[in-house]
Amino acid sequence: MSLKPYAKRRQRVLDSLGDGVAVLATAPERLRNRDSHYPYRFDSYFWYLSGFPEPDAVIVLVGGAEAKAILFCREKNEERETWDGFRYGPDAAAAAFGFTEAHPIGCLDEMLPTLIANHAALWHSLGHDREWDSRIGNALNAVRSQGRSGTRAPGEIRDLRGLLDQMRLSKDAHEVQLMRHAADIASAGHSRAMRACRPGMAEYELEAELSYEFRRRGADGHAYTPIVAGGANACILHYVDNNKLLAGQSLVLIDAGCEVAGYASDITRTFPVGGRFSAEQREVYEIVLAAQQAAIAAVHPGASFTDYHQAALRVLTQGLIDLKLLTGSVDGAVESEAYKPWYMHRTGHWLGLDVHDAGDYKTGTADDDWVKLAAGMTLTVEPGLYLRPGSAVPEHLHGIGVRIEDDVLVTSDGCLVYTNAPRTVAEIEEVMRHE
Repeated sequence: MSLKPYAKRRQRVLDSLGDGVAVLATAPERLRNRDSHYPYRFDSYFWYLSGFPEPDAVIVLVGGAEAKAILFCREKNEERETWDGFRYGPDAAAAAFGFTEAHPIGCLDEMLPTLIANHAALWHSLGHDREWDSRIGNALNAVRSQGRSGTRAPGEIRDLRGLLDQMRLSKDAHEVQLMRHAADIASAGHSRAMRACRPGMAEYELEAELSYEFRRRGADGHAYTPIVAGGANACILHYVDNNKLLAGQSLVLIDAGCEVAGYASDITRTFPVGGRFSAEQREVYEIVLAAQQAAIAAVHPGASFTDYHQAALRVLTQGLIDLKLLTGSVDGAVESEAYKPWYMHRTGHWLGLDVHDAGDYKTGTADDDWVKLAAGMTLTVEPGLYLRPGSAVPEHLHGIGVRIEDDVLVTSDGCLVYTNAPRTVAEIEEVMRHE
């Protein structure tokens, strides 16, 4: 894995600090129960600037005339490595990951007051972690206590996440490569689930097919808890029980993505358990697919983030009128939000190191307009319709839930859909054909 992109990002931060110092910690290990830990996953912001995989690590970036990037990490420990595996140790970590210097993590609290003293600003992830807010406060107080000797504490405290959010919003070539790899793996997992699906299977059996394909192809695992929702379960947006049997006449909705080197894919496919769409299922599916196609066509540089949502919304609303679930005009139904009983979420979100990735959706200016899309931004496009059983839904449509989600990169002249699992009715039915 090339570590040059991480060093370039650190340099971008250093260039933005002026006479400031930034402090950024990775995520701690967390107990699952008693003495068993959850599988470790680094903090996304920390990883973005380091590529360093171990817990108990902190980056300190010192701006100014003598700028430097410092890593604090665990010391080498042969006994602990026998139990828990390899550790770099400070010397090897500095050399391997391109830091100016590295020190044992146990030295951080002693060294931090000296590192932040006599700098104009301290950049920190304010409010992200109460313990870290306290540690930063202690370091500031230690500097202030030396005021009579001429030592000066930073006069400004700034939120480091705001700076990093803007950087993370536009993906560099290294990130795009990793995300496309994650998308290829996840697409293969969805295709495998389609081929394996049979009436009478449990939802968790399809989840197992996904997990197998993800790991077989080298993904680190799931990017989030997968949704495998058969029948009316698809009308529960965050259904994760995945423990019901699949009826032959129903649809199954799978929302699942994998993670590769920290970067997520996020795909949803909906397909018939028995391999063939019924007329009613096909009608709803084609509405959602047309909405997705309209939304993707609205993704290009200069477009507002909300434009592609509005494009999908108009197609979905017309579809609800065609299904006789709504009456009146599309404009009227959109303005009154009459579609919301059947489409209650937005059409997408930023994607990257986090499934719902960092970055503002509105400008924060006086007008507070939606962010304009630019080349390098990556987002999902995921319209859906959820026809829960009830008096407002005809019986022949009861329990039909459809969502279609793909990952899209904004390019200089439009966009690129880089997920490739079967999507059209013909593609799905062909891959599910059981010889």
